[in-house]
Amino acid sequence: MPVEMHHILLVFMVYIIGAASPGPSNMRIMAVAMQEGRKSALCLAAGVVSGSLFWGSLAATGISAMLAEYAQALVILKILGGAYLLYLGFKAARSALKTDEQLANGSGLPPQVSGFKLYQRGLLMHLTNPKALLGWVATMSLGLGAQASQSTVAIILAGCAVLSVTIFCGYAIIFSTAPMIRAYQRARRVIEGSLAIVFGAAGFKLLMTRF
Repeated sequence: MPVEMHHILLVFMVYIIGAASPGPSNMRIMAVAMQEGRKSALCLAAGVVSGSLFWGSLAATGISAMLAEYAQALVILKILGGAYLLYLGFKAARSALKTDEQLANGSGLPPQVSGFKLYQRGLLMHLTNPKALLGWVATMSLGLGAQASQSTVAIILAGCAVLSVTIFCGYAIIFSTAPMIRAYQRARRVIEGSLAIVFGAAGFKLLMTRF
């Protein structure tokens, strides 16, 4: 049991580092939190959490390990994920090019998006990310040996679920506070421009990377 617990703690540590590290999902949650508020960011974060736990469940059952060996499935995911990131980059770039006066007058202001739509976007962002799949395969392999019990699998999934909610929703809450919103308003075009670069580079890299 001590050895098994050591593996579980290792899984949690690796998961925290991977999930909390700056990436497209986290940066999108931050941007939505500062631009549209806490409720919208939490809806987006809920979609990201759902996508993460979906891949985690597949990894725990060994299905994703099979997908990782099936090159065609990863190619499809790579194309979809890369295209979606490029789309997000285009939207961020378009927003960065608009002046505050244009936004204040409602010129080109994006329509209000429902909470469910934001949830779908967060879910799609994570489901079309093959790196999330491969990351879960690597992470789960640290804690699930050949003799891993069902209770170990349940503990790992439950723990990662709690960590996922804490990390992604934490970003939504922190970056929707008044100081963060004021900071966003002052540096909106710089932030949106940075997001465009990050999403564009991530999407291009994903499309060009060979698995």
